[in-house]
Amino acid sequence: MSWSRFPRLIMPVAALLLAGCQKEEEKPTDVVRPVLSMVVSERVDAAASFAGTVQPKVQTELGFRVIGRLVARDVTVGDAVVAGAELAALDPTAFELALRSARADQASAEATLANAAAAEERLTALLKTDTESQATVDSAQQAREAAQASLIRATAGLSKSEEQLSYTKLKSNFDGIVTATGAEVGQVVSAGEMVVTVARPGERDAVVDVPDGIALFPIGTPFSVSLQINPNLKVNGTVREVAPAADPVTRTRRVKIALDNPPVGFRLGTTITATRQGAEHELMLVPSTAVFERDGKTFVWIVNEKGGDVTAREIEVGADAGGLRAVTAGLKPGERIATAGVHSLEEGQKVKISDGARS
Repeated sequence: MSWSRFPRLIMPVAALLLAGCQKEEEKPTDVVRPVLSMVVSERVDAAASFAGTVQPKVQTELGFRVIGRLVARDVTVGDAVVAGAELAALDPTAFELALRSARADQASAEATLANAAAAEERLTALLKTDTESQATVDSAQQAREAAQASLIRATAGLSKSEEQLSYTKLKSNFDGIVTATGAEVGQVVSAGEMVVTVARPGERDAVVDVPDGIALFPIGTPFSVSLQINPNLKVNGTVREVAPAADPVTRTRRVKIALDNPPVGFRLGTTITATRQGAEHELMLVPSTAVFERDGKTFVWIVNEKGGDVTAREIEVGADAGGLRAVTAGLKPGERIATAGVHSLEEGQKVKISDGARS
């Protein structure tokens, strides 16, 4: 064999070897990611207590229906009032003048109608003797109808002026207690501006602000409410309202607890302590770092310990509270979830439970 042909034989063999190496390098390999994880469990939480105040279940902000200068305010905070009692008054001068003008307009309209009716009657009588024409009688009839319409308008204006004058007196619609005032004598108040707030004393609530993460009380949850100045004085209550959104500053939700026949000591504004009845309350809490959102829904990664991969599952949770979120649906105790790096994981990705995983 000629030595000149030897390089030609080596080159194809080398090319085949290089191609084989490239194919081996291009073969995809499964990347196993180490993840921190935890096993979900229910945590027993002792009965929680919250500080709050006694507030009326129903209170109404009362104001004038017309603008004017306040000339009298006969009540102050803490006064008891009865239905129909006068609470405040505006300067009635302008409204009294308007009423006098409306009465004069009504009197003028009544006189005009009387003259028009008399003229129509005379012309109708003359028409029967052929002394007046039908056109003249028709004109007299139209004048009488116009005068009658003017009287109706003047009467309505008089009623409106009388009503406007009555609006200068602010009266209570029910028996209650004055809890706030919003204007002083001499001040010009707008229509609808709060002047006096009156509360119904019969029905009272214990109002507390609860951290958003644990404000998961269903309506009807029983509470025991006691006075802070006298803890031995207690009354039962049930949750009747939970604020739909948390306060953006304090991140708490306002909870109103209806008191069951509160004694006299539970006066409006009194400081109380509300304690949830029942010795224990179970919560399923997960770290906020374990939760991620997609398309407006909330998910966690479920770690399959047998298969070694992760699966996204939709859950329902409360708002963040100290780095934890309460799970209300979607998880069961004993399931393992990823707690860190959730935004870099993919469906079905192989993972390795790190030594730092929490059990």
